[in-house]
Order: sequence, then C-alpha cells, then structure tokens
Amino acid sequence: MERVEVGFDSEGQRCAAWLYLPDGPPKPRPLVVMGHGLGADREMGLDRYARRFAAAGIGVLAFDYRHFGGSEGEPRQLVSIARQRADWRSAIAYARTLRGFDATRIALWGSSFGGGHVLSVAPEDDYLAGVVAQCPFTSGWASAMAKGPIGLTKTGTVAMTDLIIGTVRRKPIGIRLAGRQRSAALMSAADVPEGFGRLAEESTVYRPKVAARIGLSALFDAPAKRVKDIKVPVFYAVCDNDTIAPAEPTLKAAARTKHAVVKQYPIGHFDIYFDDWFEKAVYDQTEFLTAVLRP
Repeated sequence: MERVEVGFDSEGQRCAAWLYLPDGPPKPRPLVVMGHGLGADREMGLDRYARRFAAAGIGVLAFDYRHFGGSEGEPRQLVSIARQRADWRSAIAYARTLRGFDATRIALWGSSFGGGHVLSVAPEDDYLAGVVAQCPFTSGWASAMAKGPIGLTKTGTVAMTDLIIGTVRRKPIGIRLAGRQRSAALMSAADVPEGFGRLAEESTVYRPKVAARIGLSALFDAPAKRVKDIKVPVFYAVCDNDTIAPAEPTLKAAARTKHAVVKQYPIGHFDIYFDDWFEKAVYDQTEFLTAVLRP
C-alpha cells in the first residue's frame, strides 16, 4: 500500500487529502471517501481505518475540511456545516477523476459530525455505491439535550457571543471542543477528555478550540431527516453508550433508511477508534464495503 499527498479544489480553496493506493496490478478499483468529525483532522484516527480498507483492495481518499488541518481557509478553526458539505461534494467529484479507480464504485465514510454529513450528502448523488456512518451525528437537538442544562447554557452563551461579536469584528470567539460534563465545551461528558484526547494526541496540527458559533447552527441541524431519500446501502455503526451522538435518534434514522445495515456496539463514542472495538468495527465495515463495492 502507498499513501500519497493530494489535494482538490472546493469553492476556490484547496482541500488537503491522503490518497491510499492498494497494492497489486493497476486496474480500476473501488474508492472510499473519508471525512472526520467536529473539529478533527485526518491525522486523528482515520489512517487506521484507511489502511485496513486499502489492504482489502479498496482505495481511500481521506481529506481535511477547509479551515482545518492541511487545508486552506481563513479564519482557521471555523466549522461551517454548509462549507463542509460542499467539501464532501468536491471530494466526491475529485474522486471520480482519479486514474485507476472506478467512478461507479465510490462509497462515503463519515464519523461523528462527518457521519451526519454523509447522510446529508448521499441523497443528492445517484451514483454512489454505499455509505458508512460511524457513530453519526443525526440530531442536533438530541446531542444538545445530552449535554444537560448547565453545559447547554454555558455553550449557548459563548456561541451567541461569537455569533454577534465575533462576526462583527471578523475574529471568531473560540470555544473548547472537549471538556468534562457541565463544562463550556462543544463536547462535554465524563468520557470526552480521555476519549477525544487520545485522538487529539495523534495529530500534529490539532487545535483545542473552534469558532463557537457552530454551537447554534448544529443545534438545528438534523441529518436524520434526509435518510429516507438515500438510495444505496448504509452501514450504521452505533455506539450504545454514546454521550455525543445519542444512539436512539440514530437507530430511528436507520429504521427510516431503505437499505440499512445496523451494527451496535456496547461502547462510548470514542471507544470505536481504538483497541479491540476498533478491530471489531473495522472488520464489520470492511465486510460491508467489500460487498457493496464489488464489480
């Protein structure tokens, strides 16, 4: 397997990406487009999944959203739902131009916030082969309620301040991505500091804060509303003890998905990236992708 640095244009700015080239004779191969979650970059755990998919003969394009990681975009650390979904569309379009890959055998893989993105983008594209939504963000309201009233109030206050003051002065007011329960952080629960911290330690470019305004726009985002329009098989990896993207709305979304494959794991949101649970999840996902991406 070979991993090369590539890039593509998204609304006039460059998105940085890794392209994984499976071993073996050159031939049109399937491809998985991968994107991460809230405030994360491709260095945070995606390589483990990508290498397993490549070992199964599947190419991988893992990219950074604009404003994050190696991608362009100012101000830095700005999370925009609309821009990130535009990045997904641009990544898919770029994937279809890659030599040595089959443009009719492309799947999407998104985790957490990225899982919500793939569920939102997939209904727009009639030529995808499949979707993997890992512990996906399906309901902003459900994620907000999981924070509890104290954490929600603190986060909402900072988000509103950024929306009003940060927008006017064109310099975002930052909020921590990860914190303990009832803290002023976008993700706040008992398992967040350790779980998200393990992912953050893997990145050389990670920054602990993002523009706080996303706390408001995410509240009203509901990717689950679009799943009934997805025409291709969708693999839902559901973490039963998820404190960030609660399992119940995800299971309801899966029930409304025409061709859903649901795998439940008795773990928290971040456990799926590591150790034995990673091994279980990546095995299940590779099996799914191999099936939907066969010629």
